[in-house]
Amino acid sequence: MAGESSAAKHAIWRVKDRLVQVPLPAVMGILNVTPDSFHAQSRVGLDDALRRAEQMLEEGASILDIGGASSRPGSDEVPLEEELRRVLPCLEAVHARFPDALLSIDTWRAHVAEQAVHAGAGLVNDIGAGLLDDAMLPTVARAGVPYILMHMQGSPRTMQVAPHYGDVLAEVTFFLSARLRAAREAGIADIVLDPGFGFGKTTAHNYVLLNGLERIGALGEPLLVGLSRKRMINEVLGTTPADALNGTTSLNTIALLRGAGILRVHDVKEAVQCARLVSALRGQK
Repeated sequence: MAGESSAAKHAIWRVKDRLVQVPLPAVMGILNVTPDSFHAQSRVGLDDALRRAEQMLEEGASILDIGGASSRPGSDEVPLEEELRRVLPCLEAVHARFPDALLSIDTWRAHVAEQAVHAGAGLVNDIGAGLLDDAMLPTVARAGVPYILMHMQGSPRTMQVAPHYGDVLAEVTFFLSARLRAAREAGIADIVLDPGFGFGKTTAHNYVLLNGLERIGALGEPLLVGLSRKRMINEVLGTTPADALNGTTSLNTIALLRGAGILRVHDVKEAVQCARLVSALRGQK
């Protein structure tokens, strides 16, 4: 079945001083400690973070992704100290309450990544693929944690201003291949690739990438897809982020069938159900 070989396995990652086995497909739940995430219901403060973390873990999330700087289209850069002020207390609190949970820090800054790992993060999720901060790759290598690198054309503030490609699938695949090599050469052992749906792409570009996901999967690393409640759903269906759950589940199913290994979502329960049904379709338990 299409995509089966790349998704029907486990990821075994070195996380600091231990090995962690993550069954694929896995679900990553989003914890946005920001005031301006594009999906309003995903915004949490410290008071809500523990409750939301517990709910997502109970619903089957394998990873919790904590971010303090919105990367929605048109967003301005958050100052370093403000990003730290948002994410570190949340990471520390969630790690203290759920010490065995695999926590990810969503940042493009090496200093934030380093401090977050000290606070309990076991994975770094970088929208800049190491290009927005030259210190990122060596910092992650020293930390000894898995690394998610993503394709983005431009910056969050400018990325949706007339994005253009000659061949979006070929260009994104080439970019991820080059950054994968750079990460390997920096000494990072465990790497996840993210095509960056919605990051410098039109809706048409996003569907070309989704349809060709197996080509990116041929690079041999787990694929993370972040489709949850995004514009590529809402432009087609005429929905808003608040009512795009059904569209999200539909596209997550397609992504899994094309080889996605990790679903990054706002709605964990529905994504876990989606992954279980696709696994049943493949004859997996």
